[in-house]
Amino acid sequence: MIPAAEALQLLRDGNRRFVTNVRSHDSLASEARRAEVAAGQEPFAIILGCSDSRVPAEIVFDQGLGDLFVIRVAGNIVAPSQVGSVEFAAERYGTRLVVVLGHSQCGAILATIEELKRPTVNQSRNLHSIVDRVRPAVEPLLHTELRLQPDELVGHAVRANVRSSVSHLRHGLHIIEQLIEKDNLVVVGAEYSLETGVVDFLEA
Repeated sequence: MIPAAEALQLLRDGNRRFVTNVRSHDSLASEARRAEVAAGQEPFAIILGCSDSRVPAEIVFDQGLGDLFVIRVAGNIVAPSQVGSVEFAAERYGTRLVVVLGHSQCGAILATIEELKRPTVNQSRNLHSIVDRVRPAVEPLLHTELRLQPDELVGHAVRANVRSSVSHLRHGLHIIEQLIEKDNLVVVGAEYSLETGVVDFLEA
């Protein structure tokens, strides 16, 4: 079992390699590694990230097969299935680091802002469920001066949504609270820049 602090450093190091175009040989899918993980997995980090095609966690953090337990959903929201996935990996594999990974120009954030400004009629119920989970983090920002600065608004909304998801995971979920209190599980937030490739850890 890799402690959370060590796991976080592995992610930082991997992202640094990604940004500088220096790929680790360990991240390559060799035949030996495929055979090794076929027998079982020991992911050192759980990544709850967005479904956006431009933010594949294994590539962004320069990791290979079996290294990361990745959960992807539009807007990196925390819904029951995501919570259950985090609980499963933390309990089954002893993974001690959870990273909620948002990113710049997030489509789910943009959709939520658009919906709050101009509510649509007959929106998909399933899409609406995503917007409803993002809404509490974003709506207060529309009552500030940021509403007059679209780019700044989106950037702040992305980070607010990440922090909201982190808070949701840390508080009010019995199993995860127990893992944090008794087993040193750590939940942190991060933002990936589509423009630079850099992951900025918001809380670590």
